[in-house]
Amino acid sequence: MEQTGSTMPLGGQSGMSDASSPQPASFPPVQNAETGGAPKNIEFLLDIPMSVAVYVGSTKMAIRDLLQLAQGSVIELDKLAGEPMDVMVNNKLVARGEVVVVNEKFGIRLTDVVSAAERVQQLG
Repeated sequence: MEQTGSTMPLGGQSGMSDASSPQPASFPPVQNAETGGAPKNIEFLLDIPMSVAVYVGSTKMAIRDLLQLAQGSVIELDKLAGEPMDVMVNNKLVARGEVVVVNEKFGIRLTDVVSAAERVQQLG
């Protein structure tokens, strides 16, 4: 098989001039919409679905006790009756509230909303 074109010596250097050597990339400066750094329009975020759950309580049970559960069994939870329920968004505490009934469905009346500073502390 015949080879056409020029060959490059081992090591990848072909004796070309410095004009073809790699140059650092240059990018235009990033333009900030506001001096504060926050975008003016965040409406595109408003339709993102978030998982909201209300934490009623929990308990630990032995497998023996779990196997004995039947219809009508009552499981005692770690929260007291009347104690505020935790409202979680994507597994992060955002509020606490009391259980209410609205049109034959359960709901939560918020009694305490977690401050922005507390939410930031939850992150890490």
